[in-house]
Amino acid sequence: MKDTSLTSSILAFLDQIGIPNQPKILDETCILPGVLIDKGILYYDLSRLENPGDLIHEAGHIALMTQDERNKIVGNVKEYRSPAEDDELGVLAWSYAASKYLDLKPEVIFHENGYHGQSSQLVHGYATGQNLGLPLLVWMNLCDYETYPAMKKWVRE
Repeated sequence: MKDTSLTSSILAFLDQIGIPNQPKILDETCILPGVLIDKGILYYDLSRLENPGDLIHEAGHIALMTQDERNKIVGNVKEYRSPAEDDELGVLAWSYAASKYLDLKPEVIFHENGYHGQSSQLVHGYATGQNLGLPLLVWMNLCDYETYPAMKKWVRE
């Protein structure tokens, strides 16, 4: 884990928007190193966290969950949903909005060590207005097409 001021800023943002988060010693079985979703709480292990932007991405999953999902999902969100229910595109759009709100370069979130080699395409797409996943955020009433990446609210009710 490299940038503690960046991590602190991200954690303060998560507190501000109501995403519960707590430090915890995590093992190597996490989907992303040093980050674990467990029943609506984002646990993080600073000794294992490789990319602070992963905190934003995983928090996006919690933000877009229904209350029922927050009560039961642990670990890999995809294991609890069918492909038709996957919210990954919405999480990408949510993460980009968070990067803009926090005045971070999108590369902090969409870093080269993740996103199956597609990080530069995601950065380029959002920079050019190809807002992948935006319809899902609008449908959840988190933002409007006209004002995105500004959010009306950060967490789905």
